Amino acid sequence: MPLGTLEVLLVDAKGLDNNDFLADMDPYVLLTLRTQEKKSNVVSGQGSAPEWNETFVFTVSDDVSELHLKIMEKDNFSADDFVGEATISLEPIFTEGSIPPTAYNVVNQDKEYRGEIKVGLRFTPEREQNDGASGEYGRNDGASGEYGRNDRPSGEYGGSEEGYGGWKQSSYAEE
Repeated sequence: MPLGTLEVLLVDAKGLDNNDFLADMDPYVLLTLRTQEKKSNVVSGQGSAPEWNETFVFTVSDDVSELHLKIMEKDNFSADDFVGEATISLEPIFTEGSIPPTAYNVVNQDKEYRGEIKVGLRFTPEREQNDGASGEYGRNDGASGEYGRNDRPSGEYGGSEEGYGGWKQSSYAEE
């Protein structure tokens, strides 16, 4: 299972069931990745077609295969109402790296269609930690090529041997 960072762009929803009979619903989304949970802002006055345009970042560190989105309707004088939910498989994002904003079906407890929610995803894998690197150096920032560690051949970046990795101080000697 890949380790890294999952960035979720919560864009909007359409066709949601309006549970609030007296006014437009005020929906928000609970985003859950295994034990990590994030909450979007409550969108007021947009009814069954809310727009969030919010980004959430999750750490992928366990055997994670799904992102769960639970849409709730904020009530001021009683418990918040369940509107619907969507489950997104993360297998494609681990291989593709990013998925542009895509509409996913929202269903109720009986798995009946209740609208759609648009979400974009981007996964940034961590680099291998074999050399003890951590922090920013442990992330894959796209500059690592095929290598996961800092033992790249000097020619990969066009640099000289003495300019990369202390080759002149090592026991390596040119013949």
